[in-house]
Amino acid sequence: MPATSPPSSPTTATPSVPAPAGPGLRTGSLGTSDIAFFVVSAAAPLTVMAGVAPLAIALGGIGAPAGYLLAGLTLAVFAIGFTAMSRHVTGGGAFYAYITQGLGRPAGIGAALLAMIGYNGMEIGVYGLLGSATQDTARSLFGADIPWLPVSLIGLAVIWYGGFRSIDFGAKLLGVLLVAETGILVLLAAGVLLKGGAHGLSAASFTPEHVLVPGTAAVLAFAFAAFTGFESTVIYRREARDPDRTVPRATYIAVAFLGLFYAFTVWIAIQSFGDARVVGEAGRNPADLFFTAITTFVGGWAADVMHVLIVTSVIASLLAFHNAINRYGLALADEGVLPRAFGRIHPRHGSPYAAGLAQTALGAVVVLVFWAAGLDPYAQLLLWVNTPGMLGLMALQLLAAIAVPFFFRRITHQEGALRTIVAPAVATLLLGAAIALVITHIDLFTGASPTANAVMVAVAPAVFVLGFPLARRLKHTRPEVYARFGQS
Repeated sequence: MPATSPPSSPTTATPSVPAPAGPGLRTGSLGTSDIAFFVVSAAAPLTVMAGVAPLAIALGGIGAPAGYLLAGLTLAVFAIGFTAMSRHVTGGGAFYAYITQGLGRPAGIGAALLAMIGYNGMEIGVYGLLGSATQDTARSLFGADIPWLPVSLIGLAVIWYGGFRSIDFGAKLLGVLLVAETGILVLLAAGVLLKGGAHGLSAASFTPEHVLVPGTAAVLAFAFAAFTGFESTVIYRREARDPDRTVPRATYIAVAFLGLFYAFTVWIAIQSFGDARVVGEAGRNPADLFFTAITTFVGGWAADVMHVLIVTSVIASLLAFHNAINRYGLALADEGVLPRAFGRIHPRHGSPYAAGLAQTALGAVVVLVFWAAGLDPYAQLLLWVNTPGMLGLMALQLLAAIAVPFFFRRITHQEGALRTIVAPAVATLLLGAAIALVITHIDLFTGASPTANAVMVAVAPAVFVLGFPLARRLKHTRPEVYARFGQS
């Protein structure tokens, strides 16, 4: 997508700060497909489909595929203003930089805290899923019971190494893993389509009588959660080739692929059992729905492969989030908010290795605390840590949508009103509704008590609000850091 004007500076002048000496990120390393691999891998399509989509079918009926399409369309509308702003905000701070330049530094500092909590929550909780998914795979394939903690700790080491290596190494690895996990779902689809489904193929999933039902609200809550992390395309701007084109293209490709692929795959799962039977099957045994389908239409060997690829899908998601967190840590160190040590870049690999070490250490502490407390890796570590992270990232999307028109009012630009006013306004309404849906259906995500759910919902707003007194303190104690915070 061509840039229509050069990056514009905010109206308030900020002091120039010399760039830190030493090695830097590998600029020009990532193309459109590389960035898209990071984003789609973070979403973990196979894990989302096999682990969550059956619940969406059980609650929303055969109209569930339409819910994923609606979520994709909402985020595509958000991307219109988001990517327009990406051509003018060229720093590495992504969400918090956008929110700073649209809504001011106090909101931006709150957003920076929220981003760190959100991305860390989304990643660290998934180490519990890695442990439990590997347990399930070992039990299914070999009849062996293995402890989850060593698996999660080994996973921490593997993900640290992947983040330590160069960004193009990570992109290639994620490309391979993503092709494998989507490939097994394509194989299932081919088997179902060639055999005509259980009782013939049906388009009833997309008719109003099956979409406009009360259960669709729950489907939409699951669907929006399934896209979490898609906006991380802008985090890689400093390492992208021709970022004014690459970043918007990768964003739209990621949203389009996830929306269409999710909807298609859920529809395939419905066809594999038939419209009349699938809801009952999904309600009775959601964990086995996709494995039963692929065994029936492809073979038992394919179900075994799917078990293995769910583990690699989780690893790909962890690596994608780890790389995103590292770049947020690097950006905040460059800002002077985090200690400069977090901004160290490896001279050979061009990776923010110090931020990666810190993030890995934090993950290890959280995993060990949950293990020492005797808590379940899935029901507690994954769900209790992941859910506040998901809500934090959704809140950041909402704040970024609100920030877009305020930003464009303050600068000279050649972007049209559709990008700068209409699309952000529509996205704000839709994202606000999506957050409300998730909160009102929070028990479906956590399985926790009302008190625990209230705490998890409160984390994101509490962290954001904390940014305002911190901003005031920073303004008085370190005015030079405050003045340049979130600027391109």
